[in-house]
Amino acid sequence: MPRESRKRSNSGVYHIMLRGINRQQIFEDDEDYSRFLETLAKYREECGYSLYGYYLMPNHVHLVLREGKQPLETIMRRIGASFVYWYNAKYARTGHLFQDRFKSEPVESDTYLLTVIRYVHWNPIKAGLCNTPEAYPYSSYKRYFESQGMIDSTVIEGIMGAEEFKEFHLTPGKEECLDIREVAKQHVTDEQAAALMKRLTGCQNASEYQSLTVEKRDEGLREMLRQCVSIRQTSRITGVSFGIVRKYVTKL
Repeated sequence: MPRESRKRSNSGVYHIMLRGINRQQIFEDDEDYSRFLETLAKYREECGYSLYGYYLMPNHVHLVLREGKQPLETIMRRIGASFVYWYNAKYARTGHLFQDRFKSEPVESDTYLLTVIRYVHWNPIKAGLCNTPEAYPYSSYKRYFESQGMIDSTVIEGIMGAEEFKEFHLTPGKEECLDIREVAKQHVTDEQAAALMKRLTGCQNASEYQSLTVEKRDEGLREMLRQCVSIRQTSRITGVSFGIVRKYVTKL
């Protein structure tokens, strides 16, 4: 079937989601998060886009930006290619890291822009990673209170003041925005699953796991599934495709 055409934004503003291929982890350590943010800053200058918000999760990214000198597809291609080149060199891997087509939704009004920004800043809380927006280090919330930075805060400042912005973030909105919606409920957190993988195999990340012998890899998959790690989560943590992991359920 042909791909559905991307909905274009009349305002040039988009809420974007970029995820790891096969839902695997993108960020393994603090250096990976920092490098992605540096890449955003670099191409903000080169592509001329305005960045209104971001949130980096271990296996996916949310961005809120306005197109500048270059179209959205070019912006995302340049960001992705630059980061993956660095990432593959660091982890001695080859091939794709991101799912080939990012998701996006147009943001056409100031009201929805505020909604999306709050939605992005509340994601780490909903994921159980922190209790307040300012407590998560890899979102744009705290950037709104810095005198200089890569977030273009002027649009929001024209709508509400700093204190009103803080108050607006005290409670989550009820609106549903673009996001990953998993059907199956995870039995353990990603951090617990990653710790289990390390304990079972000694691997620190998905790249190391994929370098194991077939026998050790298969043994690890079976044991993770036995200990109530979901199929999708096992795939995400180990980097092994969902279809392969699913086969091991029948072998338990």
